[in-house]
Amino acid sequence: MARRHLLEELMKWTTREPWRDRFEAVLEDHVLPACDETGLEADEIVSTLGKDLFMSTVWACAFEDLLTRESDDGSNIVDDYLKRRGWKESASVRAYMAALRDSVVSLYEVSDVVPDTSFHARDLVRGGEPVLISERSATRTLKQWDRFAGRVVQVGQRMQISGAVLSYEYETSENLIEGFRSIGNLSRKEKKELAKTFGEDFDAALIANLSETERLRAASSTFTTCWLIDAIDRAEQPETPDLRNADGDEVLQCTVSYPLADGTADDDVRAALDSCADLQPATATQWNWVRREKRAAASAARAWPSKSLTIETTRDDGALVLGGVKLDGRALVLSVNSLERSELGIELLSAILGERVGQPLVVTETVEQILASRDADAPRPVDLSEEEQRAIVHDYLDRHYRDTLDQPVPSLGNKSPRAAVKTKSGRAKVADWLKMMENRTAKSDGAMASYSFDWMWTELGIAELRR
Repeated sequence: MARRHLLEELMKWTTREPWRDRFEAVLEDHVLPACDETGLEADEIVSTLGKDLFMSTVWACAFEDLLTRESDDGSNIVDDYLKRRGWKESASVRAYMAALRDSVVSLYEVSDVVPDTSFHARDLVRGGEPVLISERSATRTLKQWDRFAGRVVQVGQRMQISGAVLSYEYETSENLIEGFRSIGNLSRKEKKELAKTFGEDFDAALIANLSETERLRAASSTFTTCWLIDAIDRAEQPETPDLRNADGDEVLQCTVSYPLADGTADDDVRAALDSCADLQPATATQWNWVRREKRAAASAARAWPSKSLTIETTRDDGALVLGGVKLDGRALVLSVNSLERSELGIELLSAILGERVGQPLVVTETVEQILASRDADAPRPVDLSEEEQRAIVHDYLDRHYRDTLDQPVPSLGNKSPRAAVKTKSGRAKVADWLKMMENRTAKSDGAMASYSFDWMWTELGIAELRR
């Protein structure tokens, strides 16, 4: 953050005794639990993140934590510095240092970002209404519904955020919030498990008797540790999308080729395929394999990871397209998007065609293999203006999300958004679901980033929860 330079002299003060040793101890509080969890040494963590990122996040969080701590003798580095060197600083800088000295770190959710001006931040741990944060630099990177750990301080009449800010993924932040909220109701076994997550020095019994603000102050290093473990995991194992179809099957491109038996005419195959209600003719040589039952019935049969992305195709009449069948010369080819569907398709076609076809050959290809095999010299799409691209993308998203409102969503208990908003708890879940979609879209590139979800909040009747 731009205000970090205001604390340069105070940062230098940490190199003096007794603050040098005390800061090293605080930095260890923020780093060593992550070392224990990941098996990395401290220097390896710095190397994994990169020195610049480490200094702007982990080191900065430890430094601000030090500013709030009192030693056994009651001394504090901010008090000490202001007493000895405060005369060198402006009144606004002294006020900022004093605000940091009394601050606590918490988790916040971003909304109403006005570039180069301000944004609103809602405290996800202590609750309350969102507060207006006067900020310039952060607004250039923050997106709607981003979540971050940081310190919100009041300097004069303005609310500001400190220089140490940790961006959190939704799931990680939810786990951390739940951990803080449930501390008071933990069993002895659960407290031991909590200590494994937050570090052996994390006294759950003591923390349980504190106010939420006191808990946040006592567990300041926890925010850094959890963020650090998550950042290391993502750096060492870059996350790839978990793609699933509506049945919860892992997406795997499967091509099943049946050779036509000697003496079998194309018309015989067409007649057999046309007789099956699940195969709908698309052209003279192509059929759509469809399922007309409601998708909820299929989706409810299986749960899959919350981070999964669902890929499916539906017809205008609402039927789910399970795959495609094509007559290709002397072969009948079935294309589906999962191994499970290829097995069902083989069973269906073998029963319909019998001795008209030979033994099928199955070829599979993963998403990674498909991407790797793309021809770099493939023809480029037609050159469109930004306005034309935006109109096309937004029109597609309108149609896609309008259909989604009536389809089962795994994170909503396999209920459709329209069904889920009929209960108070469901409305809260739908609001979180919309925030996640809106946040991911805002972080995307190109025309998709400017897509507005306003109409969905209004149509679902939960516009008041969009804060």
